[in-house]
Amino acid sequence: MQDDFAANLRLLCSYYRSIAEVCRRLEINRAQFNRYLSGRYRPAGHTMRRVCDFFGVELHEIVLPHAEFQTLVRLRPGTPGQGDAEGAAPDLGLPAALLETGRQGMSRYLGYYHEYYLAMSRPGHVLCTLVCLERHGDDVVYQRTERMPAVGGGRLCHNRYRGVAMLLSDRLFLVDHESLNGHEITQTILFPSFKSQVFRLSGLKLGVADSSERMPCSVRVVYERLAGALNVRQALAGCGLYALDDPRLDPALVAAIRNEVGPGEWQFRARYV
Repeated sequence: MQDDFAANLRLLCSYYRSIAEVCRRLEINRAQFNRYLSGRYRPAGHTMRRVCDFFGVELHEIVLPHAEFQTLVRLRPGTPGQGDAEGAAPDLGLPAALLETGRQGMSRYLGYYHEYYLAMSRPGHVLCTLVCLERHGDDVVYQRTERMPAVGGGRLCHNRYRGVAMLLSDRLFLVDHESLNGHEITQTILFPSFKSQVFRLSGLKLGVADSSERMPCSVRVVYERLAGALNVRQALAGCGLYALDDPRLDPALVAAIRNEVGPGEWQFRARYV
């Protein structure tokens, strides 16, 4: 654990220009900080709290096994040290009053989710992605991480979407862009849960099929919250493509993301789950 802490601390520092900058901003003596980096010492309680708050991680996270911590940092919407760059909420050109309203009430929805919908580029399959909603300054930002098997097998293809989330009149609005290749913007609108605990959110997603056709598509979507002590690597391993009849999928969830238009429906509508 001592070695993992030192390795995790060195990783966090690597996002800054220098160790000296980190020490200056933390107001920690450089010689003492070097002892933390070497693994010879661990910070005492108050100092450890300051270090975690500075880097935006939790106490239990900074002592995770290093490989798991690396995955966690990559999946966070705002990478340490990036300031207002990639981790910041994009400027959507919306009125300040609307943005301020949209930030209210978001705290209960922060955390990790598995997102399920019928894949736009792989007909007949359910796509599961990992979503992380976090507060970044005054805004709530999020990242969706997608693991898509290549056609015909072979290595996995990864897509990463970054965006901003707002709560307006009891609906969650999420707008993001594909940050690795820059070839897509998506919008998702979700029903929030009115129960004491947020479990599942249901809604619609509008995007573009990740194929040569690049056909605009609208699909039903369900967010399922990942509660308790999260194993990020295990959560990411659960992402990918599933057959509609896969026994690992809840039949009620599959029913909620089917894209049929029922009798008497004049619009393509979200479903309760």
